[in-house]
Order: sequence, then structure tokens, then C-alpha cells
Amino acid sequence: MSYAFRIVNVFTVPGQRLSGNPLCVFEDARGLDDAQMQALALQMNLSETTFVVPATSSAATARVRIFTPTMEMPFAGHPTLGTAHVIAAGADRVTLELPAGLVPVVRDGGAWTLRAAKAPTSRRHDAPPAELARALGLPADAIGGEPRWVDTGVEQLVVPLRSPADVLAAKPDAALIDQHAFLPARGEAMIYAVAGDQVRFFFTAHGSVIEDPATGSACANLGGYLLETGASLPLERTLNQGAAVGRPSRLQLRVAVDRSIYVTGTVVDLARGELDL
Repeated sequence: MSYAFRIVNVFTVPGQRLSGNPLCVFEDARGLDDAQMQALALQMNLSETTFVVPATSSAATARVRIFTPTMEMPFAGHPTLGTAHVIAAGADRVTLELPAGLVPVVRDGGAWTLRAAKAPTSRRHDAPPAELARALGLPADAIGGEPRWVDTGVEQLVVPLRSPADVLAAKPDAALIDQHAFLPARGEAMIYAVAGDQVRFFFTAHGSVIEDPATGSACANLGGYLLETGASLPLERTLNQGAAVGRPSRLQLRVAVDRSIYVTGTVVDLARGELDL
């Protein structure tokens, strides 16, 4: 049986079609079982691959399942925006049914905006900040605020650094990230390092550090972090990510007065095809 798919780039930089984070979207995944979806995500070997199936909620346009090459995710930012772009069929608003909840997504020109899947929750991180700095290959005084686990749809460790230069200088150590930033519920370790307009997202797999080009879920979690630490509202930030891995990306974060968190990025169509199983 043949399955149609699209390749899009999400959180692109204006004028650079090959910027942003690539995504594969299977437009009609009916007939695929969980094991096949996971195998296809591994086959595509992108940060995430999504599979569109009929919604179970009358309030949703479609149900979407998000897989990395190794696991299914309850929520992720660039897959949500990219999948909305693919299924919209000219509409300016869709609602995606994700394991984390219903996520509305709206279009303004080439840009798509999602509202975070849920209100943020956070908890303190137990390791000494100096150990997290060492895990990032930075001096002990590079930590610029309290590291916290934050969840607006998927939990991640947000680590504020002293300056954008520290973010760019990070050289993470896989063993130390596994030691100090492991999340048993997800079976992986990750750090979202942020200062000013510079962000980087590191996670470990098979004993190595992998850097994500653009992480919309972490952008939403940064909004949650700012809420949990008393930032003044409303707030807006433009974040730059991905340059270190040759995929410059631009993400827009907005936190409204009502504490709603929004993440915006542009989406570019790149390719389409069919896969036979």
C-alpha cells in the first residue's frame, strides 16, 4: 500500500528555504499500526515524523501522532506547526488532537502560531547548578538563573545561562547530561540552554549528544519558565536556534496577559512523495 508524505521546513529564516527544522508528514496514516509508524520515523531519521489520522474529538480537525526515531511524543512544536500547514487545505485555522490535548493553530501569511497544549507546571532541578554548567562544558558561573523542569505539553529542563555568548560556547558532555538531566518518564536526558535571543536544545541518544535545530515545545516551556519565575506580562521574544548545526531557525514566543503561551514560526513546503509498504 502507498502512503503519501510531505517534507516541510519549520521555523525557517526569511529567504532561506533550507533553514529551520525539517519535518515529514504522512497525510493519511490510516492502516498503519504503532510499530509501522515508529519504523517509518526511524526510516525518515528526522527529529520528528507525524502521522495524520481521523480525529476522535468533534472539536478537532485531525488527530496527529508524533514520533521521533526512537519514541512517540505527546506534544512537539515544529511538528504541530508543520502538520497544521499540511492539512489546512487553505484554511487559516485548524485544531490538532494530540496526546497532550487539543492544540489550536492559526495562520497569518506564511507563519503559523500554536497555543501551548496546557498551562505550565514546573519543579526545581536537584543537581547543583555548577554541575549543569560542567555538563554544558561551561564555567561554573555560566548559570544565570534557577534551572527548572517545565511542562507545557512535554517536560524539559530549562537552564538559563549568563549570556548569549555562553549559549553559543556550550560544548555539552553526553555522560554528564545523562547524569544530571535525565528524565525517567521519557527515558532520555535533555537541556534547553537559553540567554537573551540565543537558545540551544541538546539531548542524548546512543551515548552521543544531538542538537535540535529548532524546538517549539522548548520555546513554549521557556514561556512557562518565565511565567513561573514572575516575568512581567505581556511579553514577546524572538529566539535564534540551530546555527551551530547548520540549520538557522527563528522562533517567536509570546505570553499574553491571560498567561496563554504562543509559539510562532514560518513553514516552507519542500518536497512530496509516496512510500510503499
